[in-house]
Amino acid sequence: MSSDIFFYLFAAFTTGTALAVVLTKNTVASALSLLLCLVGVAGVFILLDAFLLAALMVFVYAGAVVALFLFIIMLLDAQGGDRKPFKKTAYVSGGIAFALLVVGVLSFWKSGQQTTGELGSIVPVGSTLKNYGEQLFTTYLLPVQIVGFLLLIAMLGVIVLSKKFEGLEDIK
Repeated sequence: MSSDIFFYLFAAFTTGTALAVVLTKNTVASALSLLLCLVGVAGVFILLDAFLLAALMVFVYAGAVVALFLFIIMLLDAQGGDRKPFKKTAYVSGGIAFALLVVGVLSFWKSGQQTTGELGSIVPVGSTLKNYGEQLFTTYLLPVQIVGFLLLIAMLGVIVLSKKFEGLEDIK
């Protein structure tokens, strides 16, 4: 019963901070809201007894990626300000995306209501560090390498964007 209360607390916290990421005009506050959102997701992982995923969420995403975002924001001196109004196509595509999200959530909720038997009869697979390591270096090796290269390209892009080029005024 207490785990249900903690789940609802973490879910509400994560949802609130995720909304703050999108709705906040200040980019630094938005990045810090993302940090809190990822900590909330790590809390849900802890409730699911996935301690390794929770630690990875905090160290890798909340620590490294949000720090990289803050570095990029402060390096580019991004300022939140007046936004251009959305076009009608943005509202239509947003409505379609929201409708698809509602249909997906309702279908998962409906399929979750069906029980196929006693939960005690299900054999737990177990999430050990050995299983994670084996999956990481066999099945998911290529996606992990691709994500690493994408982060490297993003960091190189930040360096190029932040460099002040001299003599560009003469070209114009």
